[in-house]
Amino acid sequence: MAKKQNKKTVIRFNFSWIYFLVILGIGYLLFSNSGPGPQKIEWAGLKQMILDGDVKEIHFVRNDYKGSVTMKPESLGKYADLFPAGQLPPKSPHFTFFVSDKFDPEVEFETLNSELLISKPDATPVKVVMENESRIWRNMLEWLLWPILLIIMWVWMFRGMGAVGGKGQGGPGGGIFNVGRSTGKLADKNTVNVTFKDVAGLYGAKEEVMEIVDFLKNPKKYTALGGKIPKGALLVGPPGTGKTLLAKAVAGEANVPFFSISGSDFVEMFVGVGASRVRDLFAQAKEKAPCIVFIDEIDAVGRARGKNVGWSSNDERENTLNQLLTEMDGFGTNSGVIVLAATNRADILDKALMRAGRFDRQIHVELPELKEREEIFNVHLRGLKVAKDFDVEFMAKHTPGFSGADIANVCNEAALTAARRNKPEIEKQDFLDAVDRIVGGLERKSSTIMTPAEKRTTAYHEAGHAVVGWLLPNADPVFKVSLIPRGQALGITWSLPSERKILSKSWMMDEMCTLMGGRVAEEIINGEPASGALNDLERLTNIAYSMVQFYGMSDKVGQLSFYDSTGARGYEMVKPYSEKTAELMDNEVKNLVEEVHRTTLQILTDHRDAFEKVAGMLLEKEVIFADDLEAILGPKAKTSEA
Repeated sequence: MAKKQNKKTVIRFNFSWIYFLVILGIGYLLFSNSGPGPQKIEWAGLKQMILDGDVKEIHFVRNDYKGSVTMKPESLGKYADLFPAGQLPPKSPHFTFFVSDKFDPEVEFETLNSELLISKPDATPVKVVMENESRIWRNMLEWLLWPILLIIMWVWMFRGMGAVGGKGQGGPGGGIFNVGRSTGKLADKNTVNVTFKDVAGLYGAKEEVMEIVDFLKNPKKYTALGGKIPKGALLVGPPGTGKTLLAKAVAGEANVPFFSISGSDFVEMFVGVGASRVRDLFAQAKEKAPCIVFIDEIDAVGRARGKNVGWSSNDERENTLNQLLTEMDGFGTNSGVIVLAATNRADILDKALMRAGRFDRQIHVELPELKEREEIFNVHLRGLKVAKDFDVEFMAKHTPGFSGADIANVCNEAALTAARRNKPEIEKQDFLDAVDRIVGGLERKSSTIMTPAEKRTTAYHEAGHAVVGWLLPNADPVFKVSLIPRGQALGITWSLPSERKILSKSWMMDEMCTLMGGRVAEEIINGEPASGALNDLERLTNIAYSMVQFYGMSDKVGQLSFYDSTGARGYEMVKPYSEKTAELMDNEVKNLVEEVHRTTLQILTDHRDAFEKVAGMLLEKEVIFADDLEAILGPKAKTSEA
């Protein structure tokens, strides 16, 4: 009969044991002490304790600038309120303190002991022990830390490579460093706290997206009639107008998960990574459906195919776009997944991306109007301590063309300005100074910026702008003229542009005359032009070419527009007009500018006395307002436009 063999039990090492031991060690350190540890105090408080004779011993570590304090047993109870729940520590040290590297312990402690003995001759001097703490283990750790990190990274990398064969063979969820996984951030429906109450203004845009919210809340209301959920909506508008905030509000109102990702996150140097990330993003979205996928700056990946930078026919960006098109409306269906995207360059997006069935609707998010700006100010003023007499409507009127992000910046800058001036609350002037700083730049207060001659020329230059703008009926009203240098400008004339949507020829001509006012003023006063009108001439030239090339406001060129709203012409090698037409347009622009120059010169010549009074007042006060101009020039000429 064969003997029964005894099997040996082999105990294999398990890496989780280390985790268990670490947890036990941490638990022991946390719960081994029955009372509170030493409390941190400031040096000023410790000095008073020493002078009161309550300190028994101080242990000071020179190279760490740290000290431990042991109190006398009979005096420790006086400081029970410094410990949590008034529970005194069971052992010393009782307090710790930190000082700077300028602290001289020998001098400080000797001085305090001397003062103690003078005030209390019977007191026992404080025992002071000073030493340098040994840092052998710390130095060893500094030497060993880098090799240990390299070993950990090496092990982790090879474990990641082993995952390639384990899950998806390099697809989403596998591969080295999971490079094909989506980098989209998921905000659960319980964590999206933004609603339409937090989005001020944007009346038309909110109405557009309300239907999407209603569908996510009550899908049966539409499906019962055979309706289908919109596949996506494209938010188009200038930067800072609240496109991302509006998308978050949609998710918050609908109470659904919210995936957010940037278009540039899809594009990588590795072939196929972008398409893999698109697949993974929509796979995660289907699991969380109904949900919203928000792609910010979609033009980074959605640029029209065949017009990308580079001449490769197998461009990685195009592959990513193809995958995005397939996921949004290909052979598969994404029930309950709505794609919201934002861009300020809708003109360069691929036509296949813009068609119905992918982005069913385009929602234009424009710059806020007066009433919307007032609401945005009220939103950003919630957490600010503003003066009671602050007029929100006044600030809304004086920030035309500001986006929601600009208004938030104004409110924050006003708070910083008031704090810099040690004010208890934020006043109207702080907001006006914040607008000046944002629009014109930081005020330069150095007296060496301009010579007296340059200051005089700048004063007449700005006075020329102000006088011409005040006297022309269609020009924007002047609000403020400043001789204080800001940013790169030596002086600034602020106008409050009206919120017009249509620009008439009369307005453009008057606007060009206002811009020309500074150059003409220099010619009248100094007899020659200067370089201060560079920015004015640049803006004037752009307006003149727009009138001739885009708006058809030239009799000789005719009712033609060479404006390219699609952006496709930038890739063509030829112009859409002949050299003869180009020469004709150049001549027309020159004639326009010469006419503007003659008109401006005539205005300043006819009102020479008032012009010089404005310049003199500006030299005297450095800052003048519309009331000062009205006192010299009379009421602002009213526009002829309806």
